[in-house]
Parts: sequence; structure tokens; C-alpha cells
Amino acid sequence: MSSVASSVGTCSPRKLSTLPRKDFNTPETSRIKILNPAQKSSPSSEQVLQLNNEKPSLLRRREAIGFGFCFGLVDVLMPAQPTEAAEVAPCEFTVASSGLAYCDKVVGYGAEAVKGQMIKAHYTGKLENGKVFDSSYNRGKPLTFRVGAGEVIKGWDQGILGGDGIPPMLAGGKRTLKIPAELAYGARGAGCRGGSCIIPPYSVLLFDVEFIGKA
Repeated sequence: MSSVASSVGTCSPRKLSTLPRKDFNTPETSRIKILNPAQKSSPSSEQVLQLNNEKPSLLRRREAIGFGFCFGLVDVLMPAQPTEAAEVAPCEFTVASSGLAYCDKVVGYGAEAVKGQMIKAHYTGKLENGKVFDSSYNRGKPLTFRVGAGEVIKGWDQGILGGDGIPPMLAGGKRTLKIPAELAYGARGAGCRGGSCIIPPYSVLLFDVEFIGKA
């Protein structure tokens, strides 16, 4: 055995107890409607936008030094892996004259939506501070609505159908929409009760929209 190995301890893997993971990114679904605020909802059309305590044993000093040496070798020999955040390119928005902004993450491969057509779309809605107020993914069911008929907020209709310099979405596409308050809930906000609103008045909203296709 070499003098280095004998001085730092053996490099053998050990099972260490770990704390259980908790998903802090799972959004709590609210009960917000993405329906047009001016439209009365009906039951048929309403869519809700809604340790392991075991103690690890103490390592002897020699073993602890050995582990440190082993991990140091791994850092040197193994190339650094890029983090997930670094791999995701920032979304650069293109802004239309209406104030609606979009960024295509995935350009679709299918047909574009036609005004008045029933379509299906998955979405995640966030406030500008990143707080998720609703997600159809959590419910496991996409939103079905008649696009361009005023059944949803104006920013959705324009963001999917296109117009004003915004290209229409194609089936299979994923797009982020940044919707100004006047194309969303305006001065009223949404989900308001007792002086508090889930979507405060004059809120700019961010929607990650996945256009699935014709319903």
C-alpha cells in the first residue's frame, strides 16, 4: 500500500443516511378562472385556473480524511456538469403594439388554431414575482375552450391565434406569454376575497402555454 493511501485512509463508499426530499417547487393550485372576466361562467364551460431520523455514525478521523481525499479526486477527475439552470436559455420576449409579449420555447409541428375552434391547451400561470397561481398540469387535464370567442382573457386569444405581429401557435408548440393587465384582469384582479386577491389588480401575468391541438 502506498504511503499516501495509508496516511489518508481507504477510499471505500459508505451508505450515508439522507434527509427525505421535499418538493418545494410544487405549486398550490388556486381557484382562479381564466375565463373572460366579462363573461358569465356556466357549469359546462367553467374551467378553474385554480428524515429519516436515523443518526449517522461518527466517522473516525482517519476515515473522515479518507472521504475528503476521495471526493477531492472525484472533483479533479470528473468534469464539471452544467446545472439545469445554465442549460435553459433565457426567454427573450418579443413585444407587440398591444403590449402582449411572447417567447416560443418550442415551435409546433401541427396545424394552427382557427378562430372559433374548440382547442385544448395546458398552462401554468404565474405572477411577475414568479408565484404560481394555477396550473392545469396539476389537475392532469388540459383546458378546453373556443379560441377567439371571448371565452378566455384577451391575452390568451391573441397569444394563441396570433396577430399584431405575433405568429399563430402551431399544435405541439410551447410559448410563454407575458400579458399586460389590460389584456388580463385589469383593475378588478381575480380571486379577491376580504380585501385580498390571488391576482392583484393591474397585474402583469406570465403563462407557459402548451397548445395541444383541436379538441
